[in-house]
Amino acid sequence: MSRRSRLQAKQQQPLSCQEESPQELQALEHLQTRKRRTAEETKKREDGKIAKKHQYEIKSCWPPTITGGISPCIIIETPHKDSVTTDFSRFKKYRFRNLFINPSPLPELNWGNSKDVWLNILKKENRYAHCKHFTSLHSSLQPHMRSILLDWLLEVCEVYALHRETFYLAQDFFDRFMLTQKNINKSMLQLIGITSLFIASKLEEIYAPKIQEFAYVTDGACSEDDIVRMELIMLKALKWELCPVTIISWLNLYLQVDALKDVPKVLLPQYSQEKFIQIAQLLDLCILDVNSLDFQYRTLAAAALCHYTSTEVVKKASGLDWDSISECVEWMVPFVSVAKKVPVKLKNFKKVAAEDRHNIQTHTNYLDMLEEVNSGVASTVPGQLSPVSTGGIITPPKSTEKK
Repeated sequence: MSRRSRLQAKQQQPLSCQEESPQELQALEHLQTRKRRTAEETKKREDGKIAKKHQYEIKSCWPPTITGGISPCIIIETPHKDSVTTDFSRFKKYRFRNLFINPSPLPELNWGNSKDVWLNILKKENRYAHCKHFTSLHSSLQPHMRSILLDWLLEVCEVYALHRETFYLAQDFFDRFMLTQKNINKSMLQLIGITSLFIASKLEEIYAPKIQEFAYVTDGACSEDDIVRMELIMLKALKWELCPVTIISWLNLYLQVDALKDVPKVLLPQYSQEKFIQIAQLLDLCILDVNSLDFQYRTLAAAALCHYTSTEVVKKASGLDWDSISECVEWMVPFVSVAKKVPVKLKNFKKVAAEDRHNIQTHTNYLDMLEEVNSGVASTVPGQLSPVSTGGIITPPKSTEKK
């Protein structure tokens, strides 16, 4: 029998029967001391867990120092509380209407109920809300800063051959995250933007770029640690809601429904790649303008489709009538005028199949195009469109009329 066993057996004997030697008394005292220390350490660990659980309940100035010369700002990190909410009733109301369209424009599906699928998509659209007035929450930000940031993200996407869906996920994450924060400094925008793209690429890409590559494209402004820390803050602020129906997803759906002839092949693209990238380039330009957030994503995609097809096609593909899209169609007129002046062609990418080229995000001189749009908005006469308008509403000037 071991020494500890003998000591424990002797403890269980009546006091009158115990005859301890000095060595046994010393060993017994040592054993009791170890038990007491173990109990104290266990209590400290439990107290530490409770303190760590509540450490984010306080507004923290994160980060105290960040590499690359980024000045600190207050970012609210409250995983156990609601995000920042602001009353936007004083602003122009959302142009969200006709949420639930009945009947569904989707054809009969052999793998599910088309009406249920359609209603689930529309519920998602309503759940992931966005608003252009987030700039009112940040005194140091201007709308053109968002345009510059998104244009840079478009360029990064083309460099790494990322999908269009990846960019539009990043755009949605950025816009919704900014609604949850207050007084973010403009020096933090690049970190928030590249972190949005980092999160989106992990969700959408099969072979996503490494975090080192995302830090590299910032030219030293953001480190890998900065991106990881901002990623955790953004995920908590967005409440891990990372699956919106993006503008490009709506465009894919509309073109597919319009071109669909074989129901069993509903998941395979059956539309022209050239038409897709032509409309997608228009949407790329429109999304750089913060006023695009006045409209639902599905309305933006439907309005862009209307400019290149007709209202009848839009009605068939989206279920939206002219009254639902007319305001967005008219707002988009100057963007169409500028976009149609830029030639569109499919680009080749290494390790990208020919049938998937149209899904890779491309970049062009969008900021110059946006400046041209803004300079000509005042001369645009509203109300010039009608329900009978068809594709090619505004055509580029003749070669003899160009400056």
